[in-house]
Amino acid sequence: MADMEKAYTLIVFFLLLRLSFILCSFPEASCFWRINHNEHLESNMRKDCGFILFTIPVHLVEDYFRVLLDFPLPVNTYPYVLVMLFAIEEINKNPNLLPNSTLGFTFLGDQCDITSTNLNNLNMLSKSGEIIPNYICEYSDCDVALTGPTWTVSARVATLLQLFKIPQVMLNVTYGPFHDSLSDHDLFPHLYQIAPKDTSLVLAMVSLMIHFIWKWVGLVILDDDQGVQFLSDMKEEMKINEICLAFVNMIPANMQLYIERAETYYFQIMTSSAKVVIIYGNVNSTLEVSFRRWEMLGIWRLWITTSQWDVISRSRDFTIDSFHGTLSLSHHYREISTFKHFIQKTNFSAYPEAVSLVRLGWIYFNCSVSVSECKTLNHCLSNTILELLPWHSFDMAMNDERYNIYNAVYAVAHAFHNMHLQEVDIKVWESWEGLIPRCMQVNHFLKNVRFINPIGDPVNINQGRNLDAMYDILNVLHFPQGYVLKVKVGQLSPYFAHDQQLFLSEDMIEWATGSRQFSTSVCSMPCYPGFKKSHQEGKADCCFDCSRCPANEISNTTDSEECVKCPEDWYANTEQTHCLPKAVTFLAYEDPLGMALVCLALCFSVLTALVLGVFLKHRETPIVKANNRTLSYILLTALIFCFLCSLLFVGNPNTTTCILQQTTFGILFTVSVSTVLAKTLTVVLAFRITVPGRRMRGLMVSRISKYIIPICTVVQIILYGIWLWTSPPFVDIDTHSEHGCITITCSKGSVTAFYCVLGYLGSLALVSFTVAFLARNLPDTFNEAKFLTFSMLVFCSVWITFLPVYHSSKGKVMVAVEVFSILASSMGLLGCIFIPKCYIILLRPDRNSIQKFRDKTHS
Repeated sequence: MADMEKAYTLIVFFLLLRLSFILCSFPEASCFWRINHNEHLESNMRKDCGFILFTIPVHLVEDYFRVLLDFPLPVNTYPYVLVMLFAIEEINKNPNLLPNSTLGFTFLGDQCDITSTNLNNLNMLSKSGEIIPNYICEYSDCDVALTGPTWTVSARVATLLQLFKIPQVMLNVTYGPFHDSLSDHDLFPHLYQIAPKDTSLVLAMVSLMIHFIWKWVGLVILDDDQGVQFLSDMKEEMKINEICLAFVNMIPANMQLYIERAETYYFQIMTSSAKVVIIYGNVNSTLEVSFRRWEMLGIWRLWITTSQWDVISRSRDFTIDSFHGTLSLSHHYREISTFKHFIQKTNFSAYPEAVSLVRLGWIYFNCSVSVSECKTLNHCLSNTILELLPWHSFDMAMNDERYNIYNAVYAVAHAFHNMHLQEVDIKVWESWEGLIPRCMQVNHFLKNVRFINPIGDPVNINQGRNLDAMYDILNVLHFPQGYVLKVKVGQLSPYFAHDQQLFLSEDMIEWATGSRQFSTSVCSMPCYPGFKKSHQEGKADCCFDCSRCPANEISNTTDSEECVKCPEDWYANTEQTHCLPKAVTFLAYEDPLGMALVCLALCFSVLTALVLGVFLKHRETPIVKANNRTLSYILLTALIFCFLCSLLFVGNPNTTTCILQQTTFGILFTVSVSTVLAKTLTVVLAFRITVPGRRMRGLMVSRISKYIIPICTVVQIILYGIWLWTSPPFVDIDTHSEHGCITITCSKGSVTAFYCVLGYLGSLALVSFTVAFLARNLPDTFNEAKFLTFSMLVFCSVWITFLPVYHSSKGKVMVAVEVFSILASSMGLLGCIFIPKCYIILLRPDRNSIQKFRDKTHS
C-alpha cells in the first residue's frame, strides 16, 4: 500500500512538472507565472544564515520545529537548515551524547537570514517580533550562536554580542571558511572557527599548475588582509616553482571604488594571454559582482577556486556558462551517507509547506508566483519526500560550509556534554567579567573541544593544534538550465612525499572547452632540449625567447637557463641534447682519401722509376747526355723518394713519424730543387761563359754542379737541426677540427721553423725559376731551360696555393692537403722536365741524334 502511495506521488509530481512548463509558457494562465531573468533572483542570492544552539533537560514539544519553520525562509538557507535538523536529530538520538538533555536551535536574525537583517536592532533573538518561547529561556542559561558563511557577518555578530553583553548568548562559532581576522582573540575573545585553516591551499593550487604545466596564470583576489596574505604566499610558492603571474586583479571591497575601476579589470583579463585564472576571496562581495559581470560578458577561462565558489553561477538558459569546467578545491572529508538517507527518506509533512516539493519545484523552473493569486498552491502537495527534488536546483550535496555546520553542532554538543560530565568550581569563573557562570564553563570546554565525528574525521576547534588540511579536487560542470555536477577528480595530501602529494585522474576532467584535453597556459612556448631561454627585457621570467645552444654545448631539460659545454673528448649530438664520446680518427690507409693518396704516391714513384730506367737505358743518347745526365739521375732518384715520403703522412702518427715527415720532406725537396737549380745554371753557364778554351768552360760547369747540391742541402739540414733542437714536431690531439672526432695529427712544433723551411725551398725555387726563365731562348736543340722554367712555375704555384688551403683545412684534411701538395709539386717536376724527353726517346728517336741536328743546322 505504501509503495502504491509513493508511486502515485511520483506520478502527480511529474504531472505537476509538466504542467509547470505549460504554465510558464502562457502568461495569460489563470494562475499567473512568468519567466524571470533578473540576476537578483532569490535563488541566486547568497544568504548568511545564523542559528542559536541551546540545551534543555526536557524534550522539545512535538511541533517545535514546525512552529520554528512556520515562516518562509530564503531558498538558499534551506541546505543549512536541513543540515542543522539532521545533526540535531542525530545527536538527540545518540544515547551516549547529552543523555539527559536535548539539543535544540532557533534562528538568529530574521528567519535565519543575517545578511540583510539589521542586527543593531537587538532583535536577533526574536522571530517576526515574537520572543523565543519561555520554556526555552527557563532551562537554557547559556546559548551558542552559529553564524556564517561570510566572515564579515560573523565578525559583526560577535562584536554586537560583546558590545551589548547579551547574557544568554555570549559564545559564537562560525562555520564559514577560516579567516585570519576572526582568530584575533583580543577582538573576538569568545568566537571560534570550526573550519580548518587553509595551510595547504597555496600548495594545492601550485601543484595543479606544475602538473598541467600552467606557467602563466592570472590572479583575482579581494583587496583585504586575507587577499594580500594569499597573494604573498602565492608569489613565494610560484617563484620556487618558476610560475609567473600574468596579472593580479585586486578587487576593492568598496563598491563605488570597484565601479570606477571595473573597466580596467575587464581589460586586464581580456587582453591577457593567460588561460588559467585563480579566484580567491569571499562571495557576497565585489569580487562576486566582478565575476558575474565577466560571466555575462562571456569571458571564458579555466577558473581555479575554492569550494565556496562552486554554486555562484546558476544559468537558466540553454547554454553552458563560463564557469563550466572549473577546478575547485575543497577540504577533504568522508561522505556522510546517513545525510543522504535523511534527505531522501524523511517525511517533511511535519514541517511547513515552505519546505515542500511544490515550492522548490517551481523555483527550479525560474518562475515567480503571485501569492495573492495562488494562495493555495503551497497546499497542493502536503505530504512529499525530498528524494523527488530537482537536485540541480536545490543543491544538497555536502560541501565545506554544510560539513562545518555539521561539525559545529557536534562541537557545541560535546562542549555541553563535557560540562555536564565534570563538576567545575563556579568561583573560578567569577573573575570573568561580562560572562555568566554557565557561559564561562561552556567557553572553557568549547575552546578545548576535540573529538572524532560520527564519520571518523577528527575535529579540533583549537586552530593552533590543527594539522595541515587535505584537499579534494573537484571538477565543477555547469550544464544548461542550472544543472551542476561536481566530480571528484583528485586529492592533495601534504603528508606524502613531495612528488606523491598530488593524485589526479586527468581522464575524468572535462575542461571549459567541453573536451578532455586542455592546452598549457604559458607566456612563451617551452624551450625544448637543445635550446636555452633568452629572457625578454622588461617582462616576467616566464616570457622568453628560445635560442639554439652554441656549438658543442647541450641542454637536456626543458626550459634550460644555460647550455652545458661537453668535455674536450666528447661532442654534442645533432639535436644538442646529449654528449657523445668522440671517435679517434686520423688519415688512415683504410680511409678512401688515404687510400687514394697512397695509390697516387706508389703510382707516381713507379712512374718515376720507369723514367729513370729509360734514362739509364738510353744514357748514351744526346738528349740524356745533354744538361748533365748525372743531375738527371739525382733528380729522378730524389723524386722517387719524394713520392714515397708522402706515405709517412698516412697512418696512425707517432713521435718518430712526425719528425721523419718534416725532415725527409724538407731534405728531399731541397735536393730536388737544388738539382734543378744546378741544371739551370749548367745551361746558362754553357752558353754565357766567354772565357777562351773549352777546358775552362767544362771545369766551371763541373764544379758548380758538384757543389751546389750539397751546399744547399747542408743549409737545409742546419735549419732542421735548429728546429728539432728548439721545438720538434710531436703527436697532437685535435678535438675541435672535426665534429664528433678526435683527430690525431702531427703538430709542427715550431710553426716559425716550418715556414722557414718552406721559405728556403721557395727561395731556391724562385732562383731556379728566374735563371731558367732568362735561359729559355738560348739556341740549342737539347736546351731544357724552357722545361725547367715550367717545372719551377708549377712547383711555386703548388706551394703558393698550398698555404691558404692548408690553413683553411682542419683535421685529417689538412694532412691530405700537405700530401697532395707534395705529390703535385713532385709530379710537376717529373712531368715538365722528363716527360717531353721520354716522348722523344721512346716515340721520336729520329730527333735524338747529332746527325739529325747537324742536317737541320745546314739546311
